[in-house]
Amino acid sequence: MQVEALTVEEVLPVRHKVLWPNEPVAFCRVPGDDAGEHFGVRQNGEVICVASVFFDGNTARLRKFATRAECQGQGAGSLVLEFLIAHLRERGVRVFWFDARASAIAFYQRFGFTVDGEQFYKHGVAYYRMSWILQG
Repeated sequence: MQVEALTVEEVLPVRHKVLWPNEPVAFCRVPGDDAGEHFGVRQNGEVICVASVFFDGNTARLRKFATRAECQGQGAGSLVLEFLIAHLRERGVRVFWFDARASAIAFYQRFGFTVDGEQFYKHGVAYYRMSWILQG
């Protein structure tokens, strides 16, 4: 497995299937998608894991990180997150943050991310803000 750059059109089907399957595909787009960087992993030619990163100076935000359910636990998500951390360090990013589903908190904590603040909800799903100050 390896991480590669993808287009918005390539990440949308996985975002939709994993994150918001009961909503229209358009619901899975985010403002600024055209300006973000999109990455993913393919297995047998099919995209199985996606993540999008959006930049604001030396701060980066992770959005719409998703791995197809049948492919979870096989290392694709960890590979993408490790790649992103290295990529962001190279770009001089100091703060990396995102809104994480409550069900994924333990996964992110394994990489050193910390919870910032109280639980909140988006469309009925529990989230926490998480971040990490990237060290040299």
